Amino acid sequence: MLSKGLSGVLAARAAALLPGRACLGLLGAGLRRVSTSWSPVGAAFNVKPQGSRLDLFGERRGLFGVPELSAPEGFRVAQENALRKTDLLVARACSTPPGPQTVHIFDELSDVLCRVADLADFVKIAHPEPAFREAAEEACRSIGTVVEKLNTNVDLYQSLQRLLADKRLMDSLDPETRRVAELFMFDFEISGIHLEKEKRRRAVDLHVRLLDLSSTFLMGANLPAKIEKHLLPERVRQSFALAGDHVIVDGLHAEAPDDLVREAAYKIFLYPNAGQLSCLEELLSRRDQLARLVGYSTYSHRALQGTIAKNPETVMEFLEKLSDKLSERTVKDFEMMRRMKMKLNPQSSELMPWDPPYYSGVLRAERYNIEPSIYCPFFSLGACMEGLNILFNRLFGISLYAEPPARGEVWCEDVRKLAVVHEEEGLLGHIYCDFFQRAGKPHQDCHFTIRGGRRMEDGHYQLPVVVLMLNLPHSSRGAPTLLTPGMMENLFHEMGHAMHSMLGRTRYQHVTGTRCPTDFAEVPSVLMEYFANDYRVVSQFARHYQTGQAMPRNMVSRLCESKKLCAAADMQLQVFYAALDQTYHGRHPLSSSTTALLQEAQERLYGLPYVPNTAWQLRFSHLVGYGAKYYSYLMSRAVASMVWKECFLQDPFDRATGERYRREMLAHGGGREPMLLVQGMLRKRPSVDDLVSALVSDLDPDFETFLLDSE
Repeated sequence: MLSKGLSGVLAARAAALLPGRACLGLLGAGLRRVSTSWSPVGAAFNVKPQGSRLDLFGERRGLFGVPELSAPEGFRVAQENALRKTDLLVARACSTPPGPQTVHIFDELSDVLCRVADLADFVKIAHPEPAFREAAEEACRSIGTVVEKLNTNVDLYQSLQRLLADKRLMDSLDPETRRVAELFMFDFEISGIHLEKEKRRRAVDLHVRLLDLSSTFLMGANLPAKIEKHLLPERVRQSFALAGDHVIVDGLHAEAPDDLVREAAYKIFLYPNAGQLSCLEELLSRRDQLARLVGYSTYSHRALQGTIAKNPETVMEFLEKLSDKLSERTVKDFEMMRRMKMKLNPQSSELMPWDPPYYSGVLRAERYNIEPSIYCPFFSLGACMEGLNILFNRLFGISLYAEPPARGEVWCEDVRKLAVVHEEEGLLGHIYCDFFQRAGKPHQDCHFTIRGGRRMEDGHYQLPVVVLMLNLPHSSRGAPTLLTPGMMENLFHEMGHAMHSMLGRTRYQHVTGTRCPTDFAEVPSVLMEYFANDYRVVSQFARHYQTGQAMPRNMVSRLCESKKLCAAADMQLQVFYAALDQTYHGRHPLSSSTTALLQEAQERLYGLPYVPNTAWQLRFSHLVGYGAKYYSYLMSRAVASMVWKECFLQDPFDRATGERYRREMLAHGGGREPMLLVQGMLRKRPSVDDLVSALVSDLDPDFETFLLDSE
């Protein structure tokens, strides 16, 4: 998953945090040599870190090596420095004759602000010390205020407009510079700066209100629900936390074996909250107002500008065709689950929306014997990291090295710092690995851009810096951290985002790495899941941490096939979510209430009955960060599936294919239209039918697995 950050200088491009710049002192800019202090990555992750404990008297470098951030007060110094440089750059942009230099100045302006905002956006949620979190939160607010002012700076807008209005000048620009100029203009205009004064003020007011509504909705979507404990049977009550006379329900408890517990959690957690409902309705209405104010017929049309899909009509065609192809398979999946429910609980055999996660898990375990405890000993964290190292080395000529952080550089002593080194190009960037559970840490697997790559005026390349955040268990006495198959796959997924950031070599930070349309940004990460499920890849690293035994091939095959069981129903659920998202962001006023629309979409596109007095949409937190773009998960998977099957399936280690993948897809970030990148890799332009077929074919059983299991 990509982190969602503060809007950039002229609003954020798609799915990643805006990158920062080297002049705050981040380590690595320009460094190309291999350090003798680096160590092999596998060993580094199977031992407890020692560096931060021993370096008690060394120079304190500050977070990420930024000298100012050795203390929380440094955020104020950093933002003041950024604001001074912002004033100079704005004056320079407004006085420079139109030309390629205009785009360079805009990109540097974005970079100066966002080198503070990106870092602060991560620190405010991840740092264990409240003082750092609060200082980072204040920095985000301060930079956000400046961004709003820049978005309404008419002189700044006109300096860019003069360039775009000059056809001769635009034709003389290289394609990446021309695209970045157009993206900056797009970001300006979705803020309404091209409107007359009164409408411009209205657009600014809507932006401010939407920020507040988004924050309120996110908070409400994650708030636990509570109910008086006497209303629940004793056996159900015991499955939840208690607070005085109330039971606290903090989620759907989808894996609970007791049907009554799952039913109670579903009905209580999804019970409509009037305040949250009002917040959602206003959020959707204000988005529609803003979209129409700046010239779009719906919010979805605005949100899908520049994506692979391009418009909501294509998205709905994709979803409807996928639903048609899935329908028979989904019915069979539900029937299998229904029979299993009848077998385990004859008194209640109707399949309900709270049942699929549990009964599909029961079916997988029964048919394939995929108990996580059988797999975990083969997936020590160090072994998995070494597996990634082997894969990247063979595909790209890249090695991962553990680099000791300086004192104060990391926010927790178990954070590891990786240097990403190419065999010829040298150091490509750094990945900070915040992998382990701790109190107060968000429960999400996520990639954060701290600083993006860009070509600087002196010719050097500003190296990217990212954070990968997971929630893995700590090592126990006598055993390293052991990953479940799901954790291993998530690690590969997030490392796909990191490699997108590391291998991007764009001229401008505005389009670096993962800073590209959402339906393309997930392609490199989802593609890594295919590598994680291929025995030829897994066999390179999956060894029992005690005996050294390689994982048997039939274990990998069973695991892969188990994921296909009931997968049509899982995919159908995603189709329902994505279609509902499109409906909410389509034409307004909506034809009926958000709950009535949910009921209609659920019964038409999913097949399990709507449960009265529930409002799942009020827990649909993706409506904030992925509004009108939830389909991206499915479309990205479809593209990744095609790339895997047509490019890597024959040989997942082929260096020539790896280099072509880097050259055609990873190197450009958002600097080219995403469909052109896909077309370059596949050597054809995939149709909607191609994308649908790729997803559906992933559900087909592998005959080889049955042969292996019969041996």
